[in-house]
Amino acid sequence: MRYSAEPAFVLHARPWRETSLLVEVLSADHGRIGLVARGVTGPKKHVLRAALQPLQSIRFDAVQKGELAQLAAAEAVDAAPLLQGDAALAAFYVNELCLRLAPRHVPQPELHAAYAQVRERLRAGEPLAWTLRRFERDLLEALGVGPAFEVDGDGTDVDPVARYRLDPEEGPRRLRSERAGERRDTATGRALLALAADAQPEGEDLASLRLPLRAVLLHHLGGRGLKSWEMLGELGRLGAPKDKGAP
Repeated sequence: MRYSAEPAFVLHARPWRETSLLVEVLSADHGRIGLVARGVTGPKKHVLRAALQPLQSIRFDAVQKGELAQLAAAEAVDAAPLLQGDAALAAFYVNELCLRLAPRHVPQPELHAAYAQVRERLRAGEPLAWTLRRFERDLLEALGVGPAFEVDGDGTDVDPVARYRLDPEEGPRRLRSERAGERRDTATGRALLALAADAQPEGEDLASLRLPLRAVLLHHLGGRGLKSWEMLGELGRLGAPKDKGAP
């Protein structure tokens, strides 16, 4: 298969052999694609190397032979966001989610669009906790496994004053009692309704979404967690009530 001027976002790049890179990209029409970029470390290849950095929007030419495609050319479409601190770690988390959950060579137009949105929200410095919760929701929906947040697993409307755990298969399940430790892993009904309406919840409601959504993601990750969860202290700094802007 041949790719010509294929639009994509760079998710990851790592050195391979002495002068090459292994690159993972996310395209709309072909999903996640692995590329071999040969001979990119020379002094005249800095433009190409810059185009293959994570978060970069590119167009590329390549030929698919086996699991990995051989990169022929790539050019940057725009300037990638220049992120620092927690915003850079948030971008690493977004990329890791896509690397782990997006299948190879399966069209992903909705996920590609969601990635474009989160990329611009990170560029604009929007509140990180809300930016990540929206992307988690959009990613699950794009992959066809997202729950309905406004109704519970029995089809009953979510009660804004109740608390819910998120079942990966059945969606919100109302907490009937509050035994020790159960409340910590549940979201408020207000938060779930706000997430469904794409309206940023306040303070503790926003923070309550982090662990329930993580449980759903962990299920679809096959029970194996993410490096970024460890790096960010279980993403606590990006989900705490104080996070009303950049942490």
